[in-house]
Amino acid sequence: MTNILEKIIAEKKQSLIFTKKEKSFDVLEKNIKVQNFFNFKETIQNNKGISLISEIKKASPSAGILINDFNHLDIAKMYINNGATCLSVLTEEKYFLGKLDYIQDIKKKFKIPILAKDFFIDPYQIALSKSYGCDCILIIIAALNGSQADEIYSEALKHNLSVIVEVHNQKEAEMALKYDQALIGINNRNLKTLEVSLNNTISIFEIIKTHKGPIISESGIKNEDDAKYIYEKTGIKNFLIGESLLKSDKPDELMRKLIQISQ
Repeated sequence: MTNILEKIIAEKKQSLIFTKKEKSFDVLEKNIKVQNFFNFKETIQNNKGISLISEIKKASPSAGILINDFNHLDIAKMYINNGATCLSVLTEEKYFLGKLDYIQDIKKKFKIPILAKDFFIDPYQIALSKSYGCDCILIIIAALNGSQADEIYSEALKHNLSVIVEVHNQKEAEMALKYDQALIGINNRNLKTLEVSLNNTISIFEIIKTHKGPIISESGIKNEDDAKYIYEKTGIKNFLIGESLLKSDKPDELMRKLIQISQ
């Protein structure tokens, strides 16, 4: 049985064929010149307290439609008003119902670093995402072979973008250590089975705790108790949180509680 990650990657390869025909590098570079950029990595490094990377997405394969009356600008405003350090914006179109346009729209109204949350499999996607104003891209180790990851990492650094290298097991964590200028994100969700365990962060942290860049715990953090558990076990103070905020009746209150866990 094909796992969900393989399905997404296969679809991404097909969609990129059409995108490349529509948008040449010249067009992308021209669009990059009119965007405003912020340093995603430094923003997190310079934040002494808890950093929340608050995620904007309409749907996911594990949860289905998250918000029926989805408005990315309203969500961004709420996050920013309640202390988000950075934003993560889903741009994968088929499975997460995302759009690169969302990043551009948000950047026109707000000054905040944004991660383009997508499945990067081709260096072309770096310029493509930057042309919409993203400040950071994602390398999912599970989705790439070593040379592909190296190529995308190198291309992102050439474009002065921050990079989150995402891992979800110990082998991937060991591979991620060589990307010394990246942030490392530990995904608590197994991308092949979609099962979630917060203890994934705890065990993987032991492998990457010497990494110089910020370390982020991602997925499955439902409330301040979950975040506090991770913080007290590892000292990690950077959390990428989406579904828990998007499905919450009081996301503003939850964000304030999350920010206070280190106090």
